[in-house]
Parts: sequence; C-alpha cells; structure tokens
Amino acid sequence: MNKKLQAVFDQAKLENRAALIGYMPAGFPNLEFSKRIIAAMVDGGVDIVEVGFPYSDPVMDGAVIQQAAEIALQNKTSLQDVFEVVNSVDVPALVMTYWNPIERAGVANFVAGLAKSGGVGVITPDLTIEESAEWISATKENEIGRVYVVAPSSSDERLPKVVDACSGFVYAASLMGVTGARTAVSGAAQQLVERVRKHTNLPVAVGLGVSTREQAAQVAQYADGVIVGSAFIKLVLEAADEKDALERVKVLASELAQGVRGK
Repeated sequence: MNKKLQAVFDQAKLENRAALIGYMPAGFPNLEFSKRIIAAMVDGGVDIVEVGFPYSDPVMDGAVIQQAAEIALQNKTSLQDVFEVVNSVDVPALVMTYWNPIERAGVANFVAGLAKSGGVGVITPDLTIEESAEWISATKENEIGRVYVVAPSSSDERLPKVVDACSGFVYAASLMGVTGARTAVSGAAQQLVERVRKHTNLPVAVGLGVSTREQAAQVAQYADGVIVGSAFIKLVLEAADEKDALERVKVLASELAQGVRGK
C-alpha cells in the first residue's frame, strides 16, 4: 500500500475509528472552486479525498454526481486539471475514474502524471481484473494504490480474486445500483465487509448511500473507511453562493467526522 495512504488508515485504527473519505469531481463547479471545496472538506475532518475525473458515461454514478460531472465537462476539465486538483489537496488524494480516460491518456503517462502530482491511488469502478496486467505493472512501479470495487453480488469465487488485485484499499459498494445519498445504508454492506476480510488485511471502505452523521457512525462500526460523495455535491448544487457552499460542506464534513468517531 502507498505509505501516505497506509498512514491515514493506521492512525484512524489507533484512534479506534474509521477514516472519512470524501469525493468531489475536479472542475465542479469550476476548477479553482473545486480546490476550495475540497479544502473545506478537509478542514471539516475528511481524512482522504477522492478526486473525480469527469466522464460522459458514468455507469456507476447517480443523478447528483452525473450533474456535477456534466458541469465539469462543460468547463472542459482535462486530465492535467484533475492532477492539478490532486496536487492541491493537503491529505492523501486518489483519483476516481472510469477506464476510458486512462486508456486515452496512456497507462504509463497517467500513472506517472498522478505520481508526480502527489496522488496515492486510483479507484477504477469499471476495470476488470482480467484486463489489469498493464495497470498492475504501472501502479506497482510508481507505488500507486489500486482500488477495485466489490459489491454484494460479487461471488465467493470472484471476490478473493478482485480483492487480491487491490493494493490501496477495497471499495465495498453497499448495494447494487448507482451512487447517491439514501435514507438508510443497505444491510448488505456489513456482510460484504465481513466476506472481504476473509481474504485480505487491506482496509475496507464502504461507499454508496452515506450522507449523515448517524449513517457514518453505523458504517464505522464495521468498516475501516466511510465514503461520502453525493451528499457533498448536493450541498454545492443547492448553495446560494460560494461562501454558503463552503460553509455547508465544512459543516457536513465535521458532522461526518464526528460520526466515524462514534460521537
């Protein structure tokens, strides 16, 4: 695992809590403001940041993240913009991206650029392990953490193979479906985490659906990381102005940080 990423999970474990992981697309609502939003998330207590690479066909993303991605694409957010945002983050930052942008950039170029910008890993929701040989080689060479996504539908045969390909943490999708805040976190999430832990000592982080302090506290009881994305984006979309957006984001991050600490 990347040393910076491991240090965060190790520290959280020492504090008997889960790490709080926040997601925000680069270039939303514009490049410079996306940096300030992420800084507000970190100020509020986010431990690790996922910087989204806006993509035109985000099969895993719900309506809120899709709307943010569309705005970022209208701003012509580029690969270099994504790396610029990563470089601005004061805590370990990963990129969450579909495979097409990586393939377009070239695997070696993408990984080298991310390493140069200080990135610690990549979440690839649509990359299969069968097509990962070049990716695994390049990420190993540059000490970039690989994060694959597992779901409640992952079979007992396939789950250990996917988990074995991870080198950052394991992203456990709490349910079948797309991202988005929900009134309750799926009961299948805990069972999935327990299944994953049979095959790895890597941290397991749960995403899809977490939006409140209470939900964060619930997930933190059994997961090593709690991932929140749509709830932050929704606040930005609903904010009256930039100041309001930053205040709302920081408050939510603070509440979630209390949640992962069981407060």
